Amino acid sequence: MIKKSLVVLVAMFMVLSAARAIPVPKVAIYFFHRGPLSKTGADVEKVTRNAMLTLYPLNVKRGEIFFQCLDLNEKEGAAIAAKYHISGQKLVVIFRENRADLTKKAFKYATDHPEKLSEELKKAVENVGK
Repeated sequence: MIKKSLVVLVAMFMVLSAARAIPVPKVAIYFFHRGPLSKTGADVEKVTRNAMLTLYPLNVKRGEIFFQCLDLNEKEGAAIAAKYHISGQKLVVIFRENRADLTKKAFKYATDHPEKLSEELKKAVENVGK
């Protein structure tokens, strides 16, 4: 009986380990900017970060959705921007080959209507993977 239970536990462990080894598709949200953030730029960063943590806390915790604010003047920001062919200030949601550009809406809503930007981010995250 103990031997049979041990075999079952080992088999379950192997299945769980294999399942974790499968890469999970990731939704990346990047806010590219140059130099110090303006007041509106800081609001875009804050609203975007808070929206992802509020709307998708488990996905963020698991690393399935992540947000990164990147300065195009710095090495890391420039490298990631080059990878996605981005040359200026942008807020983008990216999943594999698909992307949604929320830059105009981000700067329109971040300061005075952050809830609208959160709604737009939610729509983009849910639609970019389709």
